[in-house]
Amino acid sequence: MIEKGIGTIYFCSTPIGNLEDITLRVLRILQQVDLIAAEDTRHTIKLLNHFDIKTSLTSYHQHNEKSKGEQLIQKAKEGKNIAVVSDAGMPGISDPGEQLIQKCIRESIPFTLLPGANAALTALVLSGLSTRAFVFEGFLSRDKKERNLQFQRIQKETRTILFYESPNRIVSTLKEIKKHLGQRQVAIARELTKQYEEIWRGTIENAIEEFTVRTPKGEFVLVIEGLSLEQIKKEQKKQWEGWTIQEHLNYYICQGDSKKEAMKKVAKDRGISKREVYQYTIDS
Repeated sequence: MIEKGIGTIYFCSTPIGNLEDITLRVLRILQQVDLIAAEDTRHTIKLLNHFDIKTSLTSYHQHNEKSKGEQLIQKAKEGKNIAVVSDAGMPGISDPGEQLIQKCIRESIPFTLLPGANAALTALVLSGLSTRAFVFEGFLSRDKKERNLQFQRIQKETRTILFYESPNRIVSTLKEIKKHLGQRQVAIARELTKQYEEIWRGTIENAIEEFTVRTPKGEFVLVIEGLSLEQIKKEQKKQWEGWTIQEHLNYYICQGDSKKEAMKKVAKDRGISKREVYQYTIDS
């Protein structure tokens, strides 16, 4: 049972599709807390009705996150236990919750996360791409300048990259990915855990063709392969192909390498001996 005293805020993960993916612990907490703060009360009431949970609801979403967050903190100080849920998945991951967690830390309010379904991780595992290391970008910015900066930041990314995207923008986003990142393998997940779950796999170019001729439906997770070591070497080679040996040396020295370390790297890049690089520095 939940103990009384200063209240605890429970960030509860909810199903991303299949209702059977909710945990027993989340169901217990939703039944026992004094209040449930939901991203969309109309959506959450369907979940509560399905499991016959009668706990009171209040709205907590991106448009009232600051003001309602203050109210929830105050209720917790008064001893109320509160559950926070988003429409689907884990609160705080591309959904309201992050600001409230920061408030809890500042105000010394006890809080915890009840883990569960997450669309990004589900898509990553199902993609067949590398799960050893990955980076989650959430939704791309609507601001064109900020969006371009996001792409610039991940152009040289070697880890698997994950995005969320809406059906209305999936094709245009795929075209932008091809423009900024070049040809990559990609997995596109939609309707995860639902009856018509789909994982499409192929190249970005083929993905553009595929989703241009069909009407995209459902929320999408894009999983994109990172740059391979071979691709990085090709990119680096393109960068220095037109350089003199001195310019090549200066590149590494400007990055903080000693002259000796720079000579070693230049020799390796160009497939020549360190003696040849050294001789060049003497002759020039």
